[in-house]
Amino acid sequence: MRSVIITITGLFFGSKGGNMNRIITISREFGSGGREVGKRLADELGIAYYDKEIIQEMTEKTGLKAEYIQAVSERGMPPYAFQFAKSFAVYSQMNRNQTEILVEQQKIIKELAQKGDCVIVGRGANLILKDYQPMNLFIYADMASKMRRCREKGSKEEKLTDKEMENQMKQIDKQRKKYHEILSGFEWGKKENYHLCINTSDLEIKTIIPSLGAYIRNWFERREKQK
Repeated sequence: MRSVIITITGLFFGSKGGNMNRIITISREFGSGGREVGKRLADELGIAYYDKEIIQEMTEKTGLKAEYIQAVSERGMPPYAFQFAKSFAVYSQMNRNQTEILVEQQKIIKELAQKGDCVIVGRGANLILKDYQPMNLFIYADMASKMRRCREKGSKEEKLTDKEMENQMKQIDKQRKKYHEILSGFEWGKKENYHLCINTSDLEIKTIIPSLGAYIRNWFERREKQK
């Protein structure tokens, strides 16, 4: 039965008229489970999923380390960058690298969107792909749920104290917000700027995916009928 469902949703997403692909972007608070929502949703709809694949392609094209690209690609230049630069010349080079990363990222994300229907997680894709008319989701949760999810996933944050983890989460989300504002003045996390906001607090994410998939299929269908 599962394979039949995937086949049907895949056919639905492949039967649209015109050249506009159906794109779903996932913005999320750190620890809210946005990546899991994105991956499970892509599987449910039978479409492509892009997250770490973007970093890998950028690493190959720029020759820069994946960790550095990851820090810049969603949050711009890390605020602590200058303290690690031993001179202004080194910092200037870091800024040039940052610009190269952000330009290359926009190019790659647009190329992926042009390939076909897909889910793209983070990296300001909702802003970069504005002209593609994506459906933009925002995933959030209360702090206790986010901390619990990080510890259950066995991420590097699991070794931090609760206070340290909370501070790090807030700092990362603050950087994401600033990055979005730099790109377009867009207020990250404000409900009016998304088509759907999902609170994953105390939720087992896999249980909401079938309903979420049905909602999204209906959303695109209604939009296309209005054209």
